[in-house]
Amino acid sequence: MVGLVVTISSNITIQTNGTRHSTPNRDPSMRLRPRRQNLGRLSVTKAVQDQLQDRCNAIEESYEFMLAYAAQGLAGDSGSESGGQLRDYLQRSNKAMTGLGDVFRNLVADSAVEPADCYERFIAVLERDASDAQAAIQLAMAQPSISSQLIDNLNASIHLRALLTDLFLIDEILKQRTKAVPSSDAT
Repeated sequence: MVGLVVTISSNITIQTNGTRHSTPNRDPSMRLRPRRQNLGRLSVTKAVQDQLQDRCNAIEESYEFMLAYAAQGLAGDSGSESGGQLRDYLQRSNKAMTGLGDVFRNLVADSAVEPADCYERFIAVLERDASDAQAAIQLAMAQPSISSQLIDNLNASIHLRALLTDLFLIDEILKQRTKAVPSSDAT
């Protein structure tokens, strides 16, 4: 059984068959933030909020798992529990990227934020980044065997990192906009 703990400070810890392995997170710019718990009280439908949150979490969880998989030094994904899990994470991430721009577009429309053209231009960037990251993930999934080195290279891909950064930016914007919206139970 593979246990995964990602610490924000400096290490990635992998537990396999009762043995803990710790690997330094060499790239401080890509240390992951805590998983999103709530996107806020914007005046949008809960379903759209939940859908965006679920997609972002799927992409981030996949990236976290890929960091741990890359650190294992496996020659391929067959014959290991983490190898089977890897393909599942890649598939979930791939699915989450499909239509991601449309989900954010719906959130923006429901929120009636201004200036709308700024959001629409960013949504175009989000769609390109999601498409590019998705192409890289699909290429990895198409391989008969996926090594830790292949996943390490996928993690380093500017396409995947651009998408993650887009998601972090969206999260910060939503947090700030939430702070600007007065509570509905304030008198």
